[in-house]
Amino acid sequence: MVLTLELAPGAALSENELAASLGVSRTPVRESLILLSQEGLVQVFPKIGSFVSRVDPAQVADAQFLREAVELASLESLPDRLDTAVVEELRDNLGRQRRADLGLEEFFALDEAFHHGLMRLSGHGDVWNTVAAAKGHLDRARRLGLHENVSPAVFAAQHHEIFDAVVGGNLPRARTAMRTHLRAVFDDIERIRAHSPELFAADASTVPVRRNVVVWE
Repeated sequence: MVLTLELAPGAALSENELAASLGVSRTPVRESLILLSQEGLVQVFPKIGSFVSRVDPAQVADAQFLREAVELASLESLPDRLDTAVVEELRDNLGRQRRADLGLEEFFALDEAFHHGLMRLSGHGDVWNTVAAAKGHLDRARRLGLHENVSPAVFAAQHHEIFDAVVGGNLPRARTAMRTHLRAVFDDIERIRAHSPELFAADASTVPVRRNVVVWE
């Protein structure tokens, strides 16, 4: 719910309400909030409450740096003869990305599968799990970008460009297209922050103030 923005950045969290909505007791909810706080996705303020962490551009940049380094390195490891089964999976994935009725979460899942597939082509598919575990803040920023854009078609087109370069054996073009694609999130952050600054962390020392309603200062 945090990663998909169902619980928005900065939202106040109630253990009782979460437990009721999930149909569980407060204990697993409390333990989950502790784990999420360790991942930097939830902030707990004594005597004030728990809140979904606002998106931290610095943590987004760190996760993007890791992801870019790994994915560009994987392109260098592509064999001369690509696995035809994986290539066809990627081709099918790209076709589904073009569906006019595709929801944003469906597109996000296809996006993840596409990048994982490219790493499988290089023989390093298992590394994707390490990348995925480190990019919670990045994934929230990416989802904000998807909501900001009228259509995910621009990202689908970038995927096609990367795929065509990979299967065509044009490594320099593939690297350039991949780098441009992965760095698009920074433009999204700046554009969204211009009209919705409350979604982003500005000062690590900032804490919410509980009045009649909870507000951030």
